[in-house]
Amino acid sequence: MPYTETFTVDAPDRAEIDTLPGLTLLEFGVDWCPHCQAAQALLRGQLEKSPEIRHLKIEDGPGRRLGRSYRVKLWPTLILLRDGVETGRVVRPSAAELAELLD
Repeated sequence: MPYTETFTVDAPDRAEIDTLPGLTLLEFGVDWCPHCQAAQALLRGQLEKSPEIRHLKIEDGPGRRLGRSYRVKLWPTLILLRDGVETGRVVRPSAAELAELLD
């Protein structure tokens, strides 16, 4: 699955994400966040090398339950899931941290 360009406002619920098969990368953030914007080129490059990873780009903020269920506090927060179970996470990642997460 390719890189997702925009953050979705209509996030799936946690129960739906917990049942996703395979690898899923959850990206929590917002379009206007400078840290989120800075991470996009790195993220796009890494995901192009890993087409088997599903990328869900989810808008986060006050009142957004999905981000709270994963205890997201800073943007971007990237969480890698395998069959709905968290296997790793990075917050405001460097290129090396992102590569390590997705390898």
